[in-house]
Parts: sequence; structure tokens; C-alpha cells
Amino acid sequence: MKKILIAGTIAFDEVTTPFGYSGKMPGGSAVYLALSASLFEARVGIISVAGYDFPRHFLESFKRRGIDISAVEISDRYKSFYWKGLYYENMNRRDTLVTRVNALAHFRPRIPEAFTSPDFLILGNLHPAVQLEILNALNGRPRLILLDTMNYWMETTPELLRKVIQKIDVLLVNEEEARLLTGRYAPVHAAAKILKTGPRYVIIKQGEYGSVMFSNEGVFYAPAYPLETVKDPTGAGDSFAGGFTGHLAEYDSFGWNEMKNAVVCGSNVASFTVEDFGTRSLEKLNRKLLRERVGEYVKMTAFPLQKKFIS
Repeated sequence: MKKILIAGTIAFDEVTTPFGYSGKMPGGSAVYLALSASLFEARVGIISVAGYDFPRHFLESFKRRGIDISAVEISDRYKSFYWKGLYYENMNRRDTLVTRVNALAHFRPRIPEAFTSPDFLILGNLHPAVQLEILNALNGRPRLILLDTMNYWMETTPELLRKVIQKIDVLLVNEEEARLLTGRYAPVHAAAKILKTGPRYVIIKQGEYGSVMFSNEGVFYAPAYPLETVKDPTGAGDSFAGGFTGHLAEYDSFGWNEMKNAVVCGSNVASFTVEDFGTRSLEKLNRKLLRERVGEYVKMTAFPLQKKFIS
């Protein structure tokens, strides 16, 4: 069974969307990543920090899902990372109202004993200096390294972030972040520029429209699953990354076709996340429900090519 090591935040989120108010709820990139990756046949471990105020029963529930939390530090002095946001009717747009770094400001990563040589590494939203520290602490290079970053690090620590990007295989960003990182407006041009800096694959998230994967092997577009209800997009990108990597972990080897399948799988995992606030939908998700939705997705996106299109 392959090993997936996840580095990210454990936090409290509080969001208001056009469909309601969440209240203060557990969240953070490591939480969404781990819940998504644990749906697949892989061993999952987390590197993170939680404050003394984070509910212990929530972390204990991770153990029941087979998630290794031995390297999750619990601070006895500081509260957990806290983020408060407001989404507009176009839920691709949001405003950050409050960010309190709290325990994360004092975090020094520790590699779980069983994950010093992971097959896959997901670097969630953390300071690039911490991400580099994790990369340097591993025994050997993982088969695949995925990085999910954000505009804050592009604006405040661009040189450190570039060093991380040089060492990864897959970069996951949204359109705005791709433009900020490269100075190129069109996703095609932005991805081409990023591919020259180290990654073998660039996945650009497009919210309700899906995602596009670029590599030197080609371009693959995966539309989003059409949903009747979208309540909260928080954590969708992390759910995508966890589902994407978890799916790849079930292959002995993978290439362009397997990467395309992983994009579809990650997209469908994320579709469950946005149907409710926080991790509520993700906590109830299982392989049977995911398999059914992927089957519906394949039927909706497949079509027979008629001769007249190519004659």
C-alpha cells in the first residue's frame, strides 16, 4: 500500500455564503486533504499543528479512518489557525475578513516515523520555508510531489516559493494565482511558462467550470460535475488534491492517461465538498458514493464522435 504524506494547516474556518452561515467549524488544508486521500487504498499521514482549542475528538476520528496523526503537534500555548471569509453570489470570488495565524506562526514540522520515505507528498498551503524544510527532511524523493499554494506567498515570499516550485511535479493553482505567478493572462500561456520552471504538470482550477491540466504531453480539460446545490466552496481545491493523489496511489505506475483519470477523480471528490459547509459532506463520503458519481460524470462527458466531424 502506497504512502501519502500531507503537510498543511489544521484550523477553524468561519464562512458566510449566499446560502447561509457556517459558524466556527474545523477546517484547514491538511484536514480536507487527509479526508479526501483516505478514501483510497493508501496510508495517509499528516504534518501539521493544532491549537489547544481544537477539538480532540475531531482528530481522534482521523485515526478511525486510518490517518496517521502522530506528527500533528498540539500547542499548549496558542490557539489554532483561524480564517473568516465572505463569499459572493459568484462563489469564485471571496473576501478574507479575518486571518489569525496563532499556533502556525510557531510551527516546526516533524516527519512521522512511518512516512520518512513517502511515495507521494502533498504540500498544502504553508509558508514556503516550511515546505522546503519538509522536502529536505525526507529520505529520498517521493514518486510525485504536489504543491497547492496561494497568492499570499506569491506576493510576500516569491523567491522561496520559486525554490519550492523547482522541486515539485504538480502545481495546483487557480486562474488568478497562475496570472500572478507568471504575469501571463491566458491560462495556456501561464501554464507554458510554469512548465519551464520545474513542474511536469500544471493544473489550473476554474471553480464551477472545472479544471485544466497542462503538460508537455498535452492538455486535458475536465468540466465540473453539475450540482443542484452549492453551499460552500471552502476546501474544494484541497479535496481535489487529496482525491487526485489518492487515486494515483492505487496505480503501480502512472502516465498521462492515469493523470487524466486522477483529475476526474479529484474533481468529483471536490463536488461533494461544496454541497455542504466545511467537512460535513466529506466526512460522510465513501467509495460507493464516489464511484456512483464518477459513473454519472463519465456518462455525461462521453459522446460518440460522428464521421462528419472528421471527414
